[in-house]
Amino acid sequence: MNPCFVKLAAQELKGTSVKICTVIGFPLGANTIPVKVLESKQAALDGANEVDIVVNIGALLEGDTQYLVNEIDRVIEAARDVHMDISAKAILETGYLTRDQMILGCWVATGAGAGADYVKTSTGFGPTGATIEDVRFLRQSVGAHLGVKAAGGIRDLATALAMVEAGADRLGTSAGVQIIEEMKKNT
Repeated sequence: MNPCFVKLAAQELKGTSVKICTVIGFPLGANTIPVKVLESKQAALDGANEVDIVVNIGALLEGDTQYLVNEIDRVIEAARDVHMDISAKAILETGYLTRDQMILGCWVATGAGAGADYVKTSTGFGPTGATIEDVRFLRQSVGAHLGVKAAGGIRDLATALAMVEAGADRLGTSAGVQIIEEMKKNT
């Protein structure tokens, strides 16, 4: 959800097992590092259990490893300074990237000091959403010890199942209710 709704969601969901996730640097990832750090810390203070960080796509396209490591480390650390158990995902926006750039994104996201828990295909606002090929490639790149989240363009049960088969641990979709209804009809 958007960061402005995290506090309300935390109040409404208090005492439940529902986790609250927000996005940092949404939708373009072009915010400065200090802005992303502040946004991440505030999200954790407001009650977020997970933060999805849109990495600086320009830095990723340019191969600026130093910038990306600094960004991801500082943004994740800001949230974990508030809640150590907060989960973090690095959104790579794979529709813009070559395979080499995806590898760099995976390495930076998961090999940085703070370390993300997942890599995520997209925000849903890029040129493409999740593709089976990209999910499979991300899974191969990060191995079994880190998560892969497929997001963007998952609108039916067949696509959802194909993403899981390709290696996605989680799915991001605005069609969740429809997918569950389709699953119920098929069982």
